[in-house]
Amino acid sequence: MEINKYIDHTLLKPTALESDIIKICDEAKQYKFASVCVNPCNVKLVAKELKGSDVKVCSVISFPFGTSSTEIKVAEAKQAIADGAEEIDMVINVGKLLQGDLQFTENEVTLITKTCHEKNVLLKVIVETCYLEEKNIADICSIIEKAGADYIKTSTGYGSRGASVEDIKLFKKYLKKDTKIKASGGVRTRADADTYISLGCSRIGASSGIAIVNGK
Repeated sequence: MEINKYIDHTLLKPTALESDIIKICDEAKQYKFASVCVNPCNVKLVAKELKGSDVKVCSVISFPFGTSSTEIKVAEAKQAIADGAEEIDMVINVGKLLQGDLQFTENEVTLITKTCHEKNVLLKVIVETCYLEEKNIADICSIIEKAGADYIKTSTGYGSRGASVEDIKLFKKYLKKDTKIKASGGVRTRADADTYISLGCSRIGASSGIAIVNGK
């Protein structure tokens, strides 16, 4: 198994310097990771650094809280795509989901999916599982599938916890179609990554991708 192909090499710290971004791009090219995932302000630089490689440019949207208005999320996605993003990881409005406003959540996910797919950009929807009960997970799985988004993603890494085995099992229980799964948040070792991949994850979001590839 080429575990490197599963990894979104990630740097989302607000303190990241331009030199740090260039470094992770160089690492991603060397290790042939799936993508480099950064904040929107760094997308242009990443697109420049990865030009000519097979590594995709990934941008988060409304990160880490998901509390921007839908209109701002759409604008942010459009700007990231214009700057060179080939994949978007968008955080849902968790509060709206928790209070049962499924229409709002469905409308937002559908609109962001449309915005991405019009430009042949892949969308991963971050649902922040640390705050969700099983019913919420069932609801968001249904919404994501109806909207046609490409991935459901566990976590931002900035919540009360990251991904868990139970999260993935619940995703698999409620996903009826071919929506893919990305595990993110706290995936630091090869053993962690192997576990999530064995459960059916197609992507791993990690800042420790090199350690994972090297079996640490």
